Amino acid sequence: MSLWQYITIHNSACLCLEEQTLWGHTVCRVWLPNQDAVVRVPKSALQPLASCPLSLTTHHIAYVAAAAKVAEVLEGSNSATEGHVLLAPMESNVIPLPHQIHALSRAISGDRVRYLLADEVGLGKTIEAGLVMRELKLRGLVRRTLVVAPKSLALQWQAEMENHFNEPFTLVNASDLDAYERLMPGALPDHQRNPWLNFPQAIITTDAFKPLSKRRGWNKETVQRYNLIRHERLMTAQWDLIIVDEAHRLGGASDLVARYKLGQGLAESAPYLLLLSATPHQGKSDAFARLMGLLDPMSFSDVESIKPDRVAHFVIRTEKRKAITATGEPLFKPRTTRILKVDLEHFPDQLKLYDEVTDYAKHGYNLALHNRSPFIAFLMILLQRIATSSTRAIRSTLERRLERLDALKDGRRSEVELIIEELEELTGQELLDELLDVNEPGRVNEVEQVRYLLSLAHQVEAAGPDAKALRLIELIYQLQVEENDDQLKLLIFTEFVGTQMMLQEFLEARGFVCATINGSMEMDERKQEQHRFAEEARVMISTDAGGEGLNLQFAHVVINYDLPWNPMRVEQRIGRVDRIGQPKLVRAFNFVFENSIESRVLEVIEEKLAVIFKETGIDKSNDVLETPLAGDLYEQMMTHVVMENREIDTEVERMLSSIEREVIAVCEKSPIYAISEEVDFTAAESLRTHPLPVWVERMTINYLRSNDGRVINTPQGWTLVWPDGEEQKKCVFSAHDAESLPEATLLNLENSRVRGLALNLPRIATGQPLSCVSVSGLPASISGVWELFEIRLQVGMHQLMQSLRIPQIRRGYISVFLSEEGKLFLPTARHIWDALQTAEFQVQSTLVQDESIKAYERLQKAAEQVGQEAFDFLQQAHIASVAREEGRGIVSFASRRKAIERVGLPEVRQFRLSRCDADETEWRKELQSARLIVPEIRPLLMLRIMNE
Repeated sequence: MSLWQYITIHNSACLCLEEQTLWGHTVCRVWLPNQDAVVRVPKSALQPLASCPLSLTTHHIAYVAAAAKVAEVLEGSNSATEGHVLLAPMESNVIPLPHQIHALSRAISGDRVRYLLADEVGLGKTIEAGLVMRELKLRGLVRRTLVVAPKSLALQWQAEMENHFNEPFTLVNASDLDAYERLMPGALPDHQRNPWLNFPQAIITTDAFKPLSKRRGWNKETVQRYNLIRHERLMTAQWDLIIVDEAHRLGGASDLVARYKLGQGLAESAPYLLLLSATPHQGKSDAFARLMGLLDPMSFSDVESIKPDRVAHFVIRTEKRKAITATGEPLFKPRTTRILKVDLEHFPDQLKLYDEVTDYAKHGYNLALHNRSPFIAFLMILLQRIATSSTRAIRSTLERRLERLDALKDGRRSEVELIIEELEELTGQELLDELLDVNEPGRVNEVEQVRYLLSLAHQVEAAGPDAKALRLIELIYQLQVEENDDQLKLLIFTEFVGTQMMLQEFLEARGFVCATINGSMEMDERKQEQHRFAEEARVMISTDAGGEGLNLQFAHVVINYDLPWNPMRVEQRIGRVDRIGQPKLVRAFNFVFENSIESRVLEVIEEKLAVIFKETGIDKSNDVLETPLAGDLYEQMMTHVVMENREIDTEVERMLSSIEREVIAVCEKSPIYAISEEVDFTAAESLRTHPLPVWVERMTINYLRSNDGRVINTPQGWTLVWPDGEEQKKCVFSAHDAESLPEATLLNLENSRVRGLALNLPRIATGQPLSCVSVSGLPASISGVWELFEIRLQVGMHQLMQSLRIPQIRRGYISVFLSEEGKLFLPTARHIWDALQTAEFQVQSTLVQDESIKAYERLQKAAEQVGQEAFDFLQQAHIASVAREEGRGIVSFASRRKAIERVGLPEVRQFRLSRCDADETEWRKELQSARLIVPEIRPLLMLRIMNE
């Protein structure tokens, strides 16, 4: 009996390994190549290949030819001269910029997707992270993703993932987990009570899920229970990819800080990790080493391990000056910023209110410093900022302040625990909401002073609009004339909801249709208001927290009605319209009171920066306005000047000098700033026109037609009926079609069923009938036999140590063509493969078995010769992965021994050294096993190409 047979039970070819007759029954042990399984079957289920119905149909040929193209894209190229084809840009709503495509390409170029995305501010690191996530999902490597972001950015992440990538994320708050814990049946075992398993894609805020070491009033068991619910379950939720925004905050002041412990837990909880930060190295080498250690603790075990060449392998960074458009033009355009001073000379009551509130805030601030009450000091600084915002904001804040003081007077207190570093990240309104509930028993005597200020605020409010509001109306009408647009759209920012409400009432009373967004609104509400602003509303009034995550670039005029003390906040406001792709020159206007301390500070800064520019030709304004390092120094300077009456010129000079020193020191210390990617603007265009979606469609449709499925093409998309009976309606295969047909279902490589069609291709067997095919459009001179092969490299062991993240299987694809004279033509082979994607072809006949076997043997010999290069490429990639893992291990064990040697107790030190030796021995065994590889060549299609 021939070794290769047709098995009727599985409708496929099989290889007969053994035949046995027992008690009158003949049984064969056969290998099923498509399942890579050995089974025992009755001999009666086997038939000769020559008589089987396995000749290749037109649809089967089209399916396999297209599927191999798709699989080649999924696996990457077969040679060093061809790069990976990126899937995410073709499957997303966003058109990536050249530097973003470059970042994606680098991130997925190796086995270990663990990188620090360190682009400068404004270059779209969120988009880059989203592209990497989509790429990994489309390649079937990621299903569960966790995003960790500061509270102020969480909603922005949710919006951008939905808008740009059609990826729904759930924003999970700590209170949600508490509610889940109360509702879950107590009898359930703990592994079934993990709520995170219900969220395949979740967003959390950085500080909500840090582990606690202790808390006032809690015993050890309560702390442990808290950590179980908030922290430990999060770490054991089987995440595939974790993305951390503003990741430099995880470096911490030491390895004992809660944020670092959170980062360490997250880093160990997923194979893929992306850390995002424009300023990962803030002048503290130990914190930077801890941050890099999250990516790879073996490579970055201490400060001494931070070497530029080593860091460069883990960092992707583009500078603004190198960022370009798809046509190669500079990405960012200049903008104008103008200070508008509001004179209170003709508004004596309002001036008096400002002065009185300022005096109250200063006195309260200095008293708080004396009493070591940092939260009250924060509140007093905030009250000073409110004094520059609006009378409405002053009045509403004083009312809430009075309620709190009255509650304290009556002995009523609220338990509120705050952390200074968390407060520093909140916006003005968020700070106000937090600080007004702080316990402050020593402040009860302020009641009468607050009542006086409140009565003064009522008096000013009753007298009419604020001077600043009247100046706003003048500016709006002035801009309408300058822009020659009586429907000019304006984006107005304020720190406080009270001011927002006042401005809405003020402008609507004068005929302006307004939209509003603030941090208390759900994302759907914000989108509705964004839509209103895009359509009928002329003015959008937003708080700082409200504007996050929204694209408002259909406007180009920003009015900062009040100014945060951190200039980065102002940059973020203007960034709502000064975005990549903004077609107009952005104009920003900053309101300040004439002759106020805030106004004088801005004047001095401008004067000193102008002197520097005149003397050196260097514009330093970006260092003040755009450097996150400068934000803290700016806030400190404002506090010293406004709250402590220090001399303005001296403090501004000190701030500017400190900023310059900090920036220089960081650049000198950090290997980050020597890294700057070179980008290619032609990559975006080549991706936009890539035929992958066409291949996926062709693969799926022809698979169904050749495997007892059904397909119907309708104006609303394809109706697909799979062989198992499942029906899918309104299916499309490209993001462009999905956009034009909102109700359609997009089938792409993220779908496991579709991806399986490409990665589980059926092979053909020796002796299987060879189909004779005519392909339209091919030159008449092309006549011979053609075959498509899959080249495999498989690691020669079933399980690798978890720390060795090496693919079990690597695949490559080659095609060969032999002319009638027996000559090998590789370019022709590739041309035929390409033609099978686009040209019409017909199966004319099949060769007899003997001729099919001869053709197979000739093609197999040619494929073994040609496939050597493809296999060598796979082998080199595998060897490089093993070498990289070996290097990491050597560094890790050396660092581990170094730490053990510092242990004081000899017995403990010896025990740990023995344990380290045992771990290293086991690691080396696993590493040696990973070097054992098994090559394989699998024939997928074999055709005789005929002249038409």
